[in-house]
Amino acid sequence: MAGEFQLFFATLPSPFVSNTLSFEWDMSRLKSLGLLLSVSLPAVAAAQSTEPSQAFSYSATQCPSCEEWNAPQAPFKIFGNTWYVGTRGLSAILIHDPRGSILIDGGIPASAPGIIANIRALGFLVEDVRLIVNSHAHSDHAGGIAELQRASGADIAASPSSAPVIRSGQASRDDPQFAVALPFAPSVRVRTIADGETVHVGSLAITAHFTPGHTAGGTTWSWRSCEGSVCEDLVYADSQTPVSADGFFFTHSKEYPNVLADFERGFTTLESLKCDVLITPHPGASNFFERVSAHTLVDSGACKRYAAKARAALAARVAKEKSS
Repeated sequence: MAGEFQLFFATLPSPFVSNTLSFEWDMSRLKSLGLLLSVSLPAVAAAQSTEPSQAFSYSATQCPSCEEWNAPQAPFKIFGNTWYVGTRGLSAILIHDPRGSILIDGGIPASAPGIIANIRALGFLVEDVRLIVNSHAHSDHAGGIAELQRASGADIAASPSSAPVIRSGQASRDDPQFAVALPFAPSVRVRTIADGETVHVGSLAITAHFTPGHTAGGTTWSWRSCEGSVCEDLVYADSQTPVSADGFFFTHSKEYPNVLADFERGFTTLESLKCDVLITPHPGASNFFERVSAHTLVDSGACKRYAAKARAALAARVAKEKSS
């Protein structure tokens, strides 16, 4: 059926889940998106299967940008032990160590196979990924995480606001895009992290910096990577755009009353970080591929300019709301 979304629910294979999982779906919101939820009881019974835990597909009506976002992109080294393994329009970053790797973001559900293929194309094992972290829990950055967890066996770490969304696959009501946010496969073994916490995998260390606003759980990640004696500070800066569903107002939201203060907090954080190499969840938001082609990735002013651009966009949105 045109415009119909079919969600086939199945549990993840043992040992990643308990024998019983219970998810409460907001059916009114799914119906408002034109989505049909189909629960497959045989699939639930197949908890021991090695098949993908859930299959999600978004129609062009539901996600007009998905096809463009999910265009293939060959993997490549960014700097040191840091590799780009995402699609052309959605970043996924592998920080590699033979004793265990970290993966940042998972694209849309359809991105997961390509991310896995890119990791393998580099000569690495997806099974070496021990931790998956996320920028923010929208379907275009968290949608593929459940399948990537299934393939790798990795744990997941997320902010207190993002963790429940990743566990359920449903946007929270304080999300500015709640009314139009697409559901995605739920994940298990999602632990909550604190602002400023550094998580470790083998010799790797990556630090979480909460930069809310785009979502309440938005998280920027920073780490240091070296090539020989040359070391750079890398920042995966979360989206800072004031994008919302119709009916959400940044100037007076009952669901997210602190959104403007949260945005400013995020801008200030980004401006204060040591930032030699800027990467963003949507590569186009920071002209990432253009900078790769021009060999200008190392730029200590990139994070400050990114924050300044976002602050101006928010000011324009606030002015528009106040004038209407």
